[in-house]
Amino acid sequence: MHELSVCQALVRQVESLMQEHGARAATAIRLLVGPLSGVEPALLQGAFPLAAAGTGVEGARLAVESPALRVACATCGAESEARPNRLVCGACGDWHTRIVSGDELTLASVDLVIDPAEETHV
Repeated sequence: MHELSVCQALVRQVESLMQEHGARAATAIRLLVGPLSGVEPALLQGAFPLAAAGTGVEGARLAVESPALRVACATCGAESEARPNRLVCGACGDWHTRIVSGDELTLASVDLVIDPAEETHV
C-alpha cells in the first residue's frame, strides 16, 4: 500500500507549511487526485489517520477531489474529457493527444490554526 508513504509525505509537507506560517495545527487538507495519478483515493483516506497520528496534522479533515481526465488534441486543437483507457480527442477522435489534467496528485489547500481564535486558509 504505497498510499501510506504518500500520506507520510503529505504530513511532512503540511508540517513544513505549519512551521513556515507559525501554525499550531492543521484542520483541513484538500488534495486533487487524478484518475491517472496511480493513487487510490479510498486507500489514501484510510491511510491518512495512521500517517497523521501524533503530529500537528492529527485530526485534520482530508478532502480528496478527483478532477476529470482531460486531453488536448494536437490535430484539431480541441480540449475534451477522456477515459483512462481511451485517451482520444472527443471532437475528432484522433489519438494524438496530450493529458491536460487527470494525472495530478496536488496539495490544493490547507487550513491552519495560527491563533486559537482564528483559522487561516493556505
